[in-house]
Amino acid sequence: MMALLYDAIAVFTLVYFATFIPVVLAGGIIEPGHPLLTIYMLAVIFAYFGICWRRGRTLGMQAWGLEIVAGNGERRPHWSEIGVRFAGAMVSLCGVGYLAALFDAQNRAWHDRWSHTRLVLRVTGRGG
Repeated sequence: MMALLYDAIAVFTLVYFATFIPVVLAGGIIEPGHPLLTIYMLAVIFAYFGICWRRGRTLGMQAWGLEIVAGNGERRPHWSEIGVRFAGAMVSLCGVGYLAALFDAQNRAWHDRWSHTRLVLRVTGRGG
């Protein structure tokens, strides 16, 4: 959950600055809830998570030593799995999808199950 909080801060910042592009192109204020602005913001958020998940981790996941794997755990997710995971994560944000992880044998939330992905803890040894 802490990785999710870190990513929420990153996404908020990204969306804040990404909003400048359509405002400049429109030459002024865009009303909140405008359909094209909503689609644009979803695309920006998908790009953040998609690129990060394709590489194996978001900023929040990196801070907490988590990595996303797909299939048997030996590969990064494909774009089709990322799309399903993103859509499922939107549904899971209602809270129930994350609570489902408490009752899953592999601690997977709904979006993990639907996309056939999972989070793994990557502990790195740092010797002194």
